[in-house]
Amino acid sequence: MENNKVWFITGASKGLGLELAKKLLSEGYKVAATSRSEEALIKVFGDVSENFLPLEMDLVDEKSVKNAIEVAVSHFKTIDVLVNNAGYGLLGALEELTDAESRKNYEVNVFGLLNVIRNTVPYMRAKQSGHIFNISSVGGYHGGFAGWGIYCSTKFAVAGLTESLSAEVKEFGINATIVYPGYFRTDFLKDSSLLLPQNPIADYKAVRQSESAHKGDINQNQPGDPVKLAEALIKASKNQNPPLHLFLGEDAYNMANQKIESVQKDLENWKAVSVSTGL
Repeated sequence: MENNKVWFITGASKGLGLELAKKLLSEGYKVAATSRSEEALIKVFGDVSENFLPLEMDLVDEKSVKNAIEVAVSHFKTIDVLVNNAGYGLLGALEELTDAESRKNYEVNVFGLLNVIRNTVPYMRAKQSGHIFNISSVGGYHGGFAGWGIYCSTKFAVAGLTESLSAEVKEFGINATIVYPGYFRTDFLKDSSLLLPQNPIADYKAVRQSESAHKGDINQNQPGDPVKLAEALIKASKNQNPPLHLFLGEDAYNMANQKIESVQKDLENWKAVSVSTGL
């Protein structure tokens, strides 16, 4: 039965991961939930039970990731659905963000996600089934926003690697879906989840305006309902032919179409130049 499936969710102590774990448990699913703090998970969901397993896991430490996945498989005997949700935002101009700040965002958002995939797929491959949801962002499809270059590029990376992953694991009966959320009412825009540059440059007025808007007016006023996002993921997990690209939120849907229209316009306007480069 569907609600006997075991879900493994990273970053489940807050945000979209938290709402998804809550929804799944309320419907009788089994959930292995990870966070940097096991205590934070127990505070929200309670201690280990037949249906719930809290796991402390450091995404950027592959040994920690491998151990958490092994404990989950030992407890539940399998992992049916993986949700790579853990990550954080970084808002700053490319010039003002240091190498360390940029690399750290990649370490968590991209290489941490790869650690989880690398250690989960062997179990799915062995049983010839599974579904992997990689949480990107609409900013992983449409990156034309001042101040979001590094963060968007991490999410573009997630989208790109998931397209390849889908092609690689298809023969094993495993599905992969890129999730592109728009703005949802979570704590993503709070200081704990959205970092700013240590050395801001005042000249970047558009970036400072974006900072002010996201930390002020937009925070907690996002149009998307995280509970409905959770329901959408559950619905997609039940589908025999789930989407590779899943845009969630009317804003995400509209921004994706804007990007598609922009690319099509450039393709047609520069078609003669494009095709002239062949032999």
